[in-house]
Amino acid sequence: MQKRKLGNTGLEVSAIGLGCMGMSYGFGEASDRSEMIGVIRAAYDRGVTFFDTAEVYGPYINEELVGEALQPFRDQVAVATKFGFNLESGNPGAVNSRPERIRKAVEGSLKRLRTDVIDLYYQHRVDPDVPIEEVAGVVSDLIREGKVKHWGLSEAGVHTVRRAHAVQPLAAVQNEYSLWWRRPEEELIPTLQELGIGLVPFSPLGKGYLTGSFDANTTFEQGDLRGTLPRFTPEAMQANRKLVDLLDEVAQRKQATKAQVALAWLLAQKPWISPIPGTRKLHRLEENLGGANIELTQEDLRTIDEAASKIDIIGNRYTEALEKRTGL
Repeated sequence: MQKRKLGNTGLEVSAIGLGCMGMSYGFGEASDRSEMIGVIRAAYDRGVTFFDTAEVYGPYINEELVGEALQPFRDQVAVATKFGFNLESGNPGAVNSRPERIRKAVEGSLKRLRTDVIDLYYQHRVDPDVPIEEVAGVVSDLIREGKVKHWGLSEAGVHTVRRAHAVQPLAAVQNEYSLWWRRPEEELIPTLQELGIGLVPFSPLGKGYLTGSFDANTTFEQGDLRGTLPRFTPEAMQANRKLVDLLDEVAQRKQATKAQVALAWLLAQKPWISPIPGTRKLHRLEENLGGANIELTQEDLRTIDEAASKIDIIGNRYTEALEKRTGL
């Protein structure tokens, strides 16, 4: 597996990482713990050195899973986790990045991850009640104390990114980015390029849609967040098949899969992009990692962009309430 550097802070990770959230949160009932430990360790055996989790996933149980799975080779990998939700409030969407909450969060994450340092610590969502300079100052202290190596922001707007970076340089911004969600190209990616900050795309396969696994007849089990999102209504999934068909056309030429082409497209955008597709299945893991071996030429990329520009994607990616928590 090739390595990439996220920004100018020296954080080196595998070109493709592993998003671990879905193993225990967000996509229906949690999978068997021992099986998921096996998938995480199989990822490491295949060259993955970048693993993503958060305290809110579960909450807490996903960090515990990742901590146990990575313990045998902890020093050989980079673990990213996140703070910023008010988990004691009873409201799963409430944010809290006050200094005392951050310090409590980091101690809990360190314990659950079975480690003495977090490689990449993201603010999960911007807290409008706490100046980002204050958040950056607390994280800067944690870095000096040796509890955190690098820090980042998740789904933050460019003004927040600039203000945070001025206090404590950011290694990465995590944001949804894929062929069916390209808004980061408008402002975020140029800003990251200017400042020397890496991009970690989550949902690089459109929460599974770009693999071609879903159609208008697909239903989602209780607890699967996709069942609540406008882009996963039957009408939207039917209308958006044109994008899946485009990926299929390229995949057939490249003797690859749609997922591999979607990931190869992301990797070809910038050398400081490292996507974190998630999966619970070993064969999907191997398929995804194969995306790093697919070479898209400039002509391939032009063909994809020209065809994609003619496709109108139907449905918002989030509900209105969820969208309000992003891009501050």
